[in-house]
Amino acid sequence: MSTIEEALRKAEQQKQIGQKIIASDDSASEPHDIQQDSHDSIEGFVANDQESFNRPVEKFDWNFLKSKGYICPESAHSKLAEEYRSIKRPLVVNAIGARKKDIQRSNLILITSSVPGEGKTFTSINLALSISAEFDKKVLLIDADVSKPAVSKVLKIKQTPGLIEYLEGEVDNLSDIILHTEIDGLRIIPAGKRHKYSTELLASNKMVSLAKELSERYADRIVIFDTPPLLATTQAEVLASMVGQVVLVIAADSTSQSLVMESVKKLENCADVVLTLLNKTKRSLDTSYYGYGKY
Repeated sequence: MSTIEEALRKAEQQKQIGQKIIASDDSASEPHDIQQDSHDSIEGFVANDQESFNRPVEKFDWNFLKSKGYICPESAHSKLAEEYRSIKRPLVVNAIGARKKDIQRSNLILITSSVPGEGKTFTSINLALSISAEFDKKVLLIDADVSKPAVSKVLKIKQTPGLIEYLEGEVDNLSDIILHTEIDGLRIIPAGKRHKYSTELLASNKMVSLAKELSERYADRIVIFDTPPLLATTQAEVLASMVGQVVLVIAADSTSQSLVMESVKKLENCADVVLTLLNKTKRSLDTSYYGYGKY
């Protein structure tokens, strides 16, 4: 499926727009305050495997995922898996490595694009799978594309209470919407039901408090938000102000420069780090072509 170019190794000079990771894919809303007992509310994310003994476990359809080009356990040494090892490295270093102290909310990573169809969910899932494969990393993948929840669709997660129900107050504890998976290091929060005020819920005090809690109390865990395209709704822009890193996925040969520039402008005053990932490129670049682009 994908021929993703090796990711740029440099992760210095963060606080800038447009560090470029080159990739390819040849396939083809009322505010609430978070509860004071938040340590218990996110237990499902931070506890060891022992806490999941009575909880159902999500099983993945690996044959389906493999047919769609996603990373699978038996393809741990495939070109795609190796390329995502390179892509994740600067993000992980920023999140919990040497540069963590320089970036606010460094472990919160938002994946978005300018318009639909550029590969943001493909990137979100593969990035989560790749990071969770590490021995000392835990990942929480949040389907924050609440209008069109693609993560649940791809991973074939049945309709279940999710982020919207938690923000609305229908579900009290975050641990009640966290899905445990067959991968020890990976947990998932589905989007939940559709809501006419979903944007307002994502901008609520409760969402702000949740992001702050996940970032500060459990800074050694990595949280990935799969969000709507920036130019399709305001939801990604709202969430981008709550995270430390943003990956803007750009489809090669189809997304115009004007759209990319418009998206970059929306992100200028949001996260400390904004990386761009060029997806769906057909050519294979020599490593000597690697460098940083600034928009």
